[in-house]
Parts: sequence; C-alpha cells; structure tokens
Amino acid sequence: MKTNVIYNEDCLEGMKRIPDNSIDLTVTSPPYDDLRDYEGYEWDFKPLAKQLYRVTKDGGMVVWVIGDETKDFCETLSSFKQAIYFVEDMEFKLLDTMIYKKKAGPSPYPNLKRYAPWFEYMFVFSKGKPKTFNPIKDKLTKSGKGEMNSGSTARQKDGKTIKTGSYQTSKYKIRCNVWGYDVGKNKTTKDKFAYEHPAMFPEQLAKDHIKSWSNEGDVVLDPFCGAGTTLKQAEILDREWIGIDISQEYVNLSYKRVGKVNKKYYKELPEEEKPNQTRLF
Repeated sequence: MKTNVIYNEDCLEGMKRIPDNSIDLTVTSPPYDDLRDYEGYEWDFKPLAKQLYRVTKDGGMVVWVIGDETKDFCETLSSFKQAIYFVEDMEFKLLDTMIYKKKAGPSPYPNLKRYAPWFEYMFVFSKGKPKTFNPIKDKLTKSGKGEMNSGSTARQKDGKTIKTGSYQTSKYKIRCNVWGYDVGKNKTTKDKFAYEHPAMFPEQLAKDHIKSWSNEGDVVLDPFCGAGTTLKQAEILDREWIGIDISQEYVNLSYKRVGKVNKKYYKELPEEEKPNQTRLF
C-alpha cells in the first residue's frame, strides 16, 4: 500500500493490505456508539483493533480519540470497553488516558440529570516500549534563573511536608495530560469547507500528537480519516501518511484539506470536486 494516498474503502479491508509492522503512529477518532452507522456504513471494532496491532511497529503508538454516548442519563462506557480490549486482548500498553477538553464549554442540558460533558478521552496505546516521545512544552507566565518557586513542597516519611525552596530555571514546562482546545466555527480549523464533516477534532490536537509520538519521515495512519485533519497535519510536519475512509465524499474532502498544504494532491480529486484555488490559497 502506497503512502500519501487516501483510500476509498472499508477501513478493515484497507488495513488488511498494509504490511505488518509498518505504521509508526495512528491518530484517529472512530464513530461513537449509535454513530457506528457512518454515512450508511457500519464498522466492527474488534477486527479493526487486531489489524491496528498487526500493522503497528514495535514501539509504535495508537492515539484513540473517543467519547461515550449518554443513554438513560448515564454514559455507555464504550470507550473504556474498547481501551480494555486493546490492552487485555491485543496486548497494547495503555501509556496514558489523556483528556481533550473543549474550551468553549457545552450547551446546557436541563434534562441530563448530571453535569454536562465537556471533554473526550484520548487513549494513548503503545506496542511495547514507546520508541518516540517528543514532549510538548508550554511557555510559563513566570520564568527566569533563580526565581523562587515558593509553593514547592516535599512530603516526609512521617507525612509532614516541608518547603523545598526550589527554583524555576526554564521558561517552559512539559505539558500535562489534559489538553484544552478552542472548538467551533473557525476555531477547529480555518478551512471553512471542512465543516461539511460533522465531527472534526481540532487541527492543533492532531499536530500535538503527531509531534509527540513520531518523527519526520515516520508513517502516520488514520483509518477513519473523515475531513483529513490528521493527514493535513502529517503533511505539514513532514511525515508520510495513509488515510482510509469508506465515504467518497469525505475522501474528496480530505484531499482538499491536504491540497491546502501541497497542491499536488489536487490531481487526486474528480474535476467537479476541485476547489477554487484563488479562494483557498
């Protein structure tokens, strides 16, 4: 299977043609719960998980962005069932249960009987010991060599805490595992035509994961490529990539997204689907 191509087919059938141990990183967001019926198509989780394990390199990673539907006022737990299957049946390691927090906040749900959901899970799985970790570092509001961090403490064996008097010597710190992003029109992406897809994750989310778990030249897969967010960011970051989607409409949409980075991908679009270049560039 060639890289830098988007395949219009069932993700399971497409993945069967990917060689063993050839993918460095998968970043994807599968349809959730009742949304398993995707544009009139369905998908089966367990065979897909098996294919993901087969195609992932030793030390390679899978980022699984997912949430739970609410039924009878409660969460379905589908996301955790899938995570457990990845670990117990597929022998992936659960490196981290990360949170994708939506900064805009949810709409009120007066009949929900609980607090409105404001985040999704980002399960990060590794096939054995991770081979790559390039941590994202965020700029601190206060920094400088010799600046006292008066709040730093250390707990002693008797349970008491003492002030350590540590110093902050860097302008940056490694990010924790809760990532917040602006979402909504013109925030998830500036590609206005991309909102033809109903459920995109933010471009910056895909970029941050690709930076974290892969290096230039690595192969990034998205078997539910949808609006092409992962593929566009992989192209920007000089990774090879493979996209799969069963919807021809979304395959064309993905090529438009990648075409904003590299015009050569216009050749893959049907003539009637090619965007107005003066509008996009």
